Amino acid sequence: MKARYGQSGLTLIEMLVVLSIVVLLFSLGLPVVRVFFNSFQSQSSGKSMVSSALATARALAAKNQRYAGIRFQKAYNPNGPLEASQYMVFIVHEEPAKMGGLTIGFRAVQGLKPIKLPDMMGVMDLKYNPDLPGSPGDGIVDSDIEINNLSVLGDTTTFSIVFSPSGKLVIHDVRVRNRDGVYQPANPAESADDIFNSQENVVNHNVGMFIQDDYEALGLAKEVSRNSFIIYDRNNFKQAYTKGRAWSDYLVKLTSEQTYINPYTGTIISSD
Repeated sequence: MKARYGQSGLTLIEMLVVLSIVVLLFSLGLPVVRVFFNSFQSQSSGKSMVSSALATARALAAKNQRYAGIRFQKAYNPNGPLEASQYMVFIVHEEPAKMGGLTIGFRAVQGLKPIKLPDMMGVMDLKYNPDLPGSPGDGIVDSDIEINNLSVLGDTTTFSIVFSPSGKLVIHDVRVRNRDGVYQPANPAESADDIFNSQENVVNHNVGMFIQDDYEALGLAKEVSRNSFIIYDRNNFKQAYTKGRAWSDYLVKLTSEQTYINPYTGTIISSD
């Protein structure tokens, strides 16, 4: 008589239970994994976009033999700067006679469309314009003012990087205006610039994507260009912003993540 050996393995019911658990765990973890990879891809692709834009701006400066660069700015959004998309706009210095007498006037480069940054990524300089009403004057964003004053938030996410005609990164006074050089045009007939325009034209007439540098109360006025910036995760940014005092800790963390630009090559040299 042959002995019967015990059979090992799972029954059909046990297999179904195991599969159900695996599916459940996977479904719970998938959103987290997706957010992680989306964030990584946005940061990575965003840095590549910024690097390419810097190279293009440097080439424009050398080719046209005039100051040129990139303007980081959020497009107008009626829901405020927290919800607004941020862009890179190629800008070039213009003759004072064409800019309402401004010696530091810049305009958008015609024929080059603004480049939208990934939705999950933002860029800021963590500095504000000292002429902004209510600013303390030490050159660094104050966390309490930042929380209570969205114009300061708009200011720190609006800044320029400028190259000289020789292609060298420089610190230069910048005031961006519409291509017609009109100070706060009252209607589209005064300036039909579809990139930079007055608050009136952008908000009420849908002419222009970005409000020009003629509004100190909005944090938009004359400002020196930058040689570094900070790349941040917009979701984390919003969460910290809405949690009050957590904002201060978040700002401190961001200051250690400064990204610098090589002044001679225009390439990113540090992002940690």
